[in-house]
Amino acid sequence: MTNTVTLKVNGEEVTVEQGSSIMDACKQVDVEIPHFCYHKRLSIAGNCRMCLVEVTPGPPKPTASCAMPAMDGMDVKTNSPMAVEARKGTMEFLLANHPLDCPICDQGGECDLQDMAVGYGSDRSRYHEGKRAVEDKDLGPLIKTVMTRCIHCMRCVRFATEIAGIEEFGATGRGENVKVGTYVEKALISELSGNMIDLCPVGALTSKPYAFTARPWELERTPSIDVMDAVGSNIFIDSRAGEIMRIIPAENDDINEEWLANTGRFSYDGLNRKRIKNPQIRKKGKLTDITWQQAFKTLKTKLAKIKPEKIAGLSGGLHSAEDLYSFNRFMKEVIKTDNIDGRLPNISMRGERGGYIMNTPLNEIENADAVLLVGCNPRFEAPLLNTRLRKLASKNIPFATIGEKLDLTYPVTHLNDTPKELEALLDGTSKFSAKLKKAKNPLIIVGAKSALSRVDGGCILGLIEKIVKQFKIITPEWNGFNILHQKTGHIAALDMHVYPTDKGMHTAKIKTALSKNELDVLFIYGDSDAALRDLKGAKFTVYIGTHHDAGAELADLILPSSTYTEKDGWWVNIEGRVQAGQKAVNPPKQAKEDWKIFRALSEELGNKLDFDSLKQLRSLISQTHEAYKNIGEIVKNDMPKKMGVIGKIKQDAFINPITCFYRSNEILRASKTMLECYEQTNPKNIKEAS
Repeated sequence: MTNTVTLKVNGEEVTVEQGSSIMDACKQVDVEIPHFCYHKRLSIAGNCRMCLVEVTPGPPKPTASCAMPAMDGMDVKTNSPMAVEARKGTMEFLLANHPLDCPICDQGGECDLQDMAVGYGSDRSRYHEGKRAVEDKDLGPLIKTVMTRCIHCMRCVRFATEIAGIEEFGATGRGENVKVGTYVEKALISELSGNMIDLCPVGALTSKPYAFTARPWELERTPSIDVMDAVGSNIFIDSRAGEIMRIIPAENDDINEEWLANTGRFSYDGLNRKRIKNPQIRKKGKLTDITWQQAFKTLKTKLAKIKPEKIAGLSGGLHSAEDLYSFNRFMKEVIKTDNIDGRLPNISMRGERGGYIMNTPLNEIENADAVLLVGCNPRFEAPLLNTRLRKLASKNIPFATIGEKLDLTYPVTHLNDTPKELEALLDGTSKFSAKLKKAKNPLIIVGAKSALSRVDGGCILGLIEKIVKQFKIITPEWNGFNILHQKTGHIAALDMHVYPTDKGMHTAKIKTALSKNELDVLFIYGDSDAALRDLKGAKFTVYIGTHHDAGAELADLILPSSTYTEKDGWWVNIEGRVQAGQKAVNPPKQAKEDWKIFRALSEELGNKLDFDSLKQLRSLISQTHEAYKNIGEIVKNDMPKKMGVIGKIKQDAFINPITCFYRSNEILRASKTMLECYEQTNPKNIKEAS
């Protein structure tokens, strides 16, 4: 029995898989069919009737190509008089109630309805009745609604239900009285709700922060990478006159498909607020602007009589590989100290990449047949990983979690919240042991922050290593062992060896030394992790960063650096995939690109680093890091012979690794839009948020 069908599209023969629609067949021969409700990642609705074609043999009327399966022997005509006339009639109905808002509509220039009206619309209307008006909905601080424009394609409803997993958005009423919105008056709280803006083919749902600020033809578009989480979503940064106006997703089927989390989409206003624009020094308790020359001279004088072992450095999680490579070499070769750490506190990972990344590529996750989540919350740590897991859960694959009870938007069996359940899995007393053993492609995802950043994190990893071996989670054909990081900078820090290599102090020891006033100079590079805050105790603190956040409040000397939108950078994601982001705008005032700061400091201190350009710097990185020779591609990584240690495990519960989704780094904390989202989703914690 064949699994393909052969048909003709406008006289051209085409073969497609059985079950494909006529529209799929047309796409295969590059024949474009107009549509509004159809979307390749959503279920078929057949609402708009714009994709009508003529099919023979078949009924003597136009057929909706999105909903009709392709069959052997079909002859499809996409531009016959019957099909064109039917589309014109459909367009006339759609425009009967659509308001004449184009001059004031933010969708103008990117509107599917506008584009198709050029081809199928008329220059006059046969309707003389008043147009229908619909009350607008308040969906929160992110989505602006003008529901009178809605053409009832239901893309937003299907996205909310099928992708985002929120079932409080839908349609009520019938016929002319159909209304789209929340069933009960409330705001949308999904971390993916902003994608409805892209899906809306008209101006019914638009971006509230972007409203009335720019037209698309005014904007300069720059491809880049989202760093608000470690998924590495591809994005476009749209700017005008050096100012970022909006951020939208770029399609990449291997990573983010065409979705983007709200933090990556709407946090761009935080790139300019609370920014450090000039070098500063603290005098009599107050920060005062100085020049770069003064800053370098001050630092050189401070370091002149201090022993390297009395100096330490810590880095945050929003840095590119080039920045971390420069910081690491600056500390170890110029300052000559091994007291440096760019990993999460208490994490002892190092060495082979297979031991600290997701070894299952995102686009292969759907091949798993059993999933175990340990001490992680993918919904908020990596929202677009969670959409992949949600698709997997819809196939009735067994899912289980060890950790806090969480709403992941799909059914999950909660086993326990302590490491004791890991021991139960090993000895077969856990109710998930049999399912994991039966699976051919089992998947285990371990949270780097909640599970492995504990004091006993190394012992927990040792226990997980036993589970991996016992249940054959790694085979020649399949590697289901995965570590989930929240920040791209923590993965890049492991790649660039930003950790003590000899007898230097890691984060915990640095904190202990600070508490005993044993450090003379502390370099704080970035401030994206709460665990790196409150680092008091050094005689002199240097902060290299972008925002006046908690780290800057501790500083005696501040050196302003660049955000991810203000520099070219290599960003590594949870899969270990290295991607290149491009510079969209210049840093404000005297702020500099990070690697240039370390290069200039090294020369000032008399031990110049051996690179003078980004090209030279990248060449040095590529020589010793295989993954950085294959930008944009997955590189197969070696697994460590031993991942964890044997020792006593505390039976403390795994805590939720991310309690403040909209305020988890310095850019998000500076954003007014993210603050509004936080206040809406955490009304009891408004005081803390401000």
